[in-house]
Amino acid sequence: MRVPVVDQNHQPLMPTTPARARKWIASGKAVKRWSDGGQFYVQLTGEPSGRATQDIVIGIDPGKKFSGIGVQGAKLTLYTAHLILPFQTVRNRMDARRLMRRSRRSRRVNHKVVFSKRAHRQKRFDNCRQGKLAPSIRANRQLELRIVSELCKIYPVSEIRYEYVRADVDLTSGRKKAKSGKDFSPVMVGQKWMLSQLEQFAPVVKVEGYQTASIRKHLGLTKNKVDKSKPEFNTHAVDGVAIAATAFVEYRQYHTTKIDGADWFGDVVITPAVFTCVRRPPLSRRQLHLMLPAKGGVRRQYGGSTTRHGLRKGDLVHSPKGIGYVSGDTEKQISVSDANWKRLGQIASSKVQLIRRSNGLIVA
Repeated sequence: MRVPVVDQNHQPLMPTTPARARKWIASGKAVKRWSDGGQFYVQLTGEPSGRATQDIVIGIDPGKKFSGIGVQGAKLTLYTAHLILPFQTVRNRMDARRLMRRSRRSRRVNHKVVFSKRAHRQKRFDNCRQGKLAPSIRANRQLELRIVSELCKIYPVSEIRYEYVRADVDLTSGRKKAKSGKDFSPVMVGQKWMLSQLEQFAPVVKVEGYQTASIRKHLGLTKNKVDKSKPEFNTHAVDGVAIAATAFVEYRQYHTTKIDGADWFGDVVITPAVFTCVRRPPLSRRQLHLMLPAKGGVRRQYGGSTTRHGLRKGDLVHSPKGIGYVSGDTEKQISVSDANWKRLGQIASSKVQLIRRSNGLIVA
């Protein structure tokens, strides 16, 4: 296990051992820091002894509901993460927004009048073909980009490797299908946009899905294919490490006077590393009113990220029930929840102390 290191100007250097990091902190040569991704690192207070770096690669295994990320060097694994993507949440909220908009427009129209004379807004343009990413897909990719940006701030990343899903066109139906023969997946949507965004951080290399499975088998890594929702290394983070490891090993053919064959060339070592589970805080955004009216036709306000006690939902706080995140409030109390958004308790606002403001991420 290694601790990330940055210099005085926040430029990433090669990671160091925990023992050396403790000595630097005790002697005043470095200070403690935490990234928005919840990772501990140290910042040097003086000029580093050297700036030479080795190859460090980020591997990304994108998914529809979950993604895996791994940071790998030639001799050790530095970081692994399991991302819980907001795909289904965003999709449900877009459906609810569409339903509420239609109901509002319907209430404005006098249905007793002939259709041609109704005071409804006419369609001004066809907005079904805009060439944009769906909000649910964009939210997935943006969460992955957020974690990559945080990693690039503390690691000297030399390359990013991304699992690319190729599509074929069915000549009979004209529909696009994955190479495996399955129907077109949301994972395949917006891949080119994602690659263009990743190129802003480091050079990007595409890795095919079959290569991921092959290198995982070569490295002796096992994948949990039974329950992919489990927040553990063997579900998705293992693929992120395998994808990153393809930068150090290669499967290629060889020829001698007596043998024609193929084998793995290169050397990489997989070691235990920090594992985190990252998600967005499940907040309800501010709405003017609830979808359904209460008695008397009155609709109360709903959602929002602020509280009445100077804290915001998603803030990391210390409370008598333990360290958690602000998830709601009452007139005199604040609701504190753990990383799984399970409520620890409702606590008096005077007993809750702020640790850091919300950064849009929940890290376990």
